[in-house]
Amino acid sequence: MDGMSSLENNGKNLVAEIAFKETLELLDWPRIGEHLSQFASTPQGLRACKILALPEDLETSRLLLAETMEMRALDDLIEGGLSFEGVHDLSNVLQLCQKGAVVSGEELLRVAETLSAARRLRRQIDSPEFRPKTTNLLRDLSTLPELEKVLRFGLEEGGRVADRASERLSRLRRQSQALRLERRECFQGLLKRYVQILQDTVVAERQGRPVLAVKAGAAAQVKGMVYDSSASGNTVFVEPQLVIPLGNQIVEIEAHILEEEQLLLKKWSEAVGANFYSLSHLTDVLLQLDLAMARARYGRWLGGVPPRLQGEPDAPFILHDLRHPLLIWQQRHEKGDVVVPVSLEVPNHLRVVAITGPNTGGKTVTLKSVGLAALMARAGLLLPCTGSPSLPWCANVLADIGDEQSLQQNLSTFSGHIIRIGRILDALAGSTGNALVLLDEVGAGTDPSEGSALAISLLKTLADRARLTIATTHFGELKALKYSDSRFENASVAFDIDSMAPTFRLQWGIPGRSNALAIAKRLGLEPALIDQAQQLVGPNAGEEVNKIILGLEQQRQRQQDAAEDAAALLARTELLHEELLDRWQKQCQQSAQLQELGRKKLEISIREGQKEVRSLIKRLREEGANGETARQVGQQLRRMEQEHLSRREIELEKGWFPKVGERIRLLALGKSAEVLAISDDGVQLTVLCGLFRSTVELAGVESLDGLSPKDLQPQVKVQAKEVSWVNSEVRTVKNTVDVRGLRVHEAEVAVEEYLRHAHGCVWVIHGIGTGKLKRGLRRWLESVPYVNRVSDADQNDGGAGCSVVWLR
Repeated sequence: MDGMSSLENNGKNLVAEIAFKETLELLDWPRIGEHLSQFASTPQGLRACKILALPEDLETSRLLLAETMEMRALDDLIEGGLSFEGVHDLSNVLQLCQKGAVVSGEELLRVAETLSAARRLRRQIDSPEFRPKTTNLLRDLSTLPELEKVLRFGLEEGGRVADRASERLSRLRRQSQALRLERRECFQGLLKRYVQILQDTVVAERQGRPVLAVKAGAAAQVKGMVYDSSASGNTVFVEPQLVIPLGNQIVEIEAHILEEEQLLLKKWSEAVGANFYSLSHLTDVLLQLDLAMARARYGRWLGGVPPRLQGEPDAPFILHDLRHPLLIWQQRHEKGDVVVPVSLEVPNHLRVVAITGPNTGGKTVTLKSVGLAALMARAGLLLPCTGSPSLPWCANVLADIGDEQSLQQNLSTFSGHIIRIGRILDALAGSTGNALVLLDEVGAGTDPSEGSALAISLLKTLADRARLTIATTHFGELKALKYSDSRFENASVAFDIDSMAPTFRLQWGIPGRSNALAIAKRLGLEPALIDQAQQLVGPNAGEEVNKIILGLEQQRQRQQDAAEDAAALLARTELLHEELLDRWQKQCQQSAQLQELGRKKLEISIREGQKEVRSLIKRLREEGANGETARQVGQQLRRMEQEHLSRREIELEKGWFPKVGERIRLLALGKSAEVLAISDDGVQLTVLCGLFRSTVELAGVESLDGLSPKDLQPQVKVQAKEVSWVNSEVRTVKNTVDVRGLRVHEAEVAVEEYLRHAHGCVWVIHGIGTGKLKRGLRRWLESVPYVNRVSDADQNDGGAGCSVVWLR
C-alpha cells in the first residue's frame, strides 16, 4: 500500500510540474528571462537570467526583492553605475583544478582578476546600515589576497609565465635569448656570403627551423640540411651547417623552459584547487550580485516599482496601471503600439473574476499581465505599474490560454482545454498555499448550453481551491454568478460602438455588453437579416440588460470623471497651500535677515561715529592745540548734530501709514488687498483680498511701492549712518589716503579706488618735495567728472603737503 501511495504522489507531482511548465510557456515567461539577460554583466549571469528560476518560499522572494532595491539604489549612487568588470566565469577552471589538472596561465590570470574585482565590489557594497541584505551576502566572502598576489606576480598580461616567477626560468630564457641573437648574427653573415645564389634574402622557417631559400642549381654550395623545396623545384630550403648546433641548443633550452613553466602552472593550479570551496562560494556570491543588479536595471528600464508580497491566504491583489512587460519591450524595441495599462483591486473575499467583452479587446492580455506580475514578484523583479502594488505570494500560477487543438493526438479544441484544466485541478489538489488560475474562453469549443454549465461548475470548484481565478468568457450566464455568490465579480473590456474598436480599458464591476447585432448593423449588413435575427433572439431579449449595462458604464464614467476632477482640484489646492506657506516662510526669513542687517549697520555706524568723536577729542588734547583748534572742533560737532537732526526729521516725514480705501500688499500672501477699516490703536487692519475678508497686523502689510508703516520703520540706523566718515568734513584715518613715495600714475590708481567708495571730503597726503606728484594729481583730479574742487588742506591738517578733494 505504501508503494502504491508513493507512486500516486509521484504521479501527482509530475502532473503538477507539467501544468506549471505549460503555464510558463503560455505566459511567455522564457521571454522575460531573455529580456532580463540583456541587463546581466557577466556570462554566468546571462545564463542564469535566461533560466530565471523561481523561489520556493515567500522569504526567499522577499530577500531577492530587497537585494534588487539595494542594488538599484547603489547603482544610482555611483557615477556610471556599479561595474562588474574583471568578473569571469570560473566554473570550468575550478572543476579542472579540483581534479588535479593543470590549467593555462590565461585561465589562472582570470582567477586573479576575479579575486580583485570581488574585493572592489565588496568595498563598494559593504554597508550594513544602507544595504543589509547584500552586505550579508558578503559576510563569509574570502577574496584570497595571497593567492591573487602569487598569480599576479608569476603571470604577465595575456597569461604568459613571467621571468620573475623562478630563478631557473629566468636563467633559461636569458640563455635562449643569447643563442637566438648569436644565430641571427650568423644568418646575417651567411646572407651576405651567399647573396648570389639565394632566391630571397629573407630567413624563412620550415618545420620550426630557420632556413635559407637557395637556388636549386646551387644547393651543393651551401652545406647544411635540406628541409623543403618549392612547388616549382627551383628553390630548396636549407638550414646551414653553421647554425645547426645553435638551433639544437635552442630547442633543448626551450624544452627546459616549457618544463619549468608547466611546473609553475601545476603549482598554481594546485593552489587554486586547494581553495576550491572558497572560490566556489565567491563565484556564487558574485552571480547573486550580478542577478540582483540585472533585476534592478531591468526594473528601472520598465519603470517598475517594488511590490508588497503577502503570505496571508486572503491577501488582496492591488495593481494600478499594470502594463504587460513584453508589450513594453515591443513598443520600445520594435516600435509597437502604446501599451494600455490595466488596473484591478481584488479584495480578500473575492475568488473569481469573470471578464467579458469583444474579441481582440484585451482580455487575454489582462490574463497574461496578471500572471506575469505574480511570477515577477515571486522572482524578485519590479512590476511595471504605479503606486504601491500588493499581492499574495502565489506558490502556483496555472493557466489555460490559447488553442490546444492537435491533429497528431486527435484532440479537438474543446478536448485540449479539458485535458489542460484537468492538470490544473490535479495540481491544485496536491498543493498548499495561494494559487492563481487563469482561464481563457472557459467552456468554449462545444455546445453553448453545456459549455456554460461546465464553466459555471468549474468556476465554483476553483473558488473553493484557488486564491483567485480570472476567466474570460462570452457566456452571459457567467455574468449572473456575481448576484448569487459574493465570491464572484464581473469585469469587462470596453468597446467603442462609434469607432467599432475596443478601447483595451478594463472596467471593474461591469459585465460586457452584447454588441454583435449592433456591430453587424453598423457594418452594413442587410436590415431585414438583422431584424430577423433580433426576432429569433427575442424582441427584448438582452436589450434591457444592455441598457442597464450601458447605464452602469455611463455612471462609472461620470464617477471616474468626478473623481479625477476632485483629485485635480485637491492637487491644485495643495500646490497653492505649499506656495503660500513657502512665501510666508521666505518673508519671515527675509524680515529676520533685514533686521539683522539693520542691527549690524547700526553697530557699524555707532562705532564709526564714536571713532570720529574720539578723533576730535584727541585733536583737542594734542600739544599745541589752541583756541582756533577748539573752535573748529566745536563747529564740526555742531554740524554733525544738525545733520543728524535734519536727517531724522526727513525720515520721519517719509514714513507711510495705510488709509481706508487704499490698496496695500499682504506680506504673507504676496497679494494686494483693500483696507476696509483701521483699529483705534492703529495696530490692526481689516482688509478685503479677493473674496476673502480678514484682519491682519499692521506689521504684515506694506504699500504697493514697498514702503513699510512709519511706526515700524527703524530710523536710528539711518541717523547713525549719516554721521559716518564718508560724509564728514573732518579729517580722519578713514577719509585720508597717503600716496607719498608713489609715482603719479600709481597715486592716481590709489586715489581713484578710494574716491569710488567715498561720498564726502577726502584728504590726499602727497607731500611737498619737488611738487611733481602734487601737480600731476591736481591735473588728473580736474578731469574727474565727480570731483567738485580740490584745495590745500588747513595748516593743521597738512597744509600744502595735503590736498582736500571735494566730491559732487
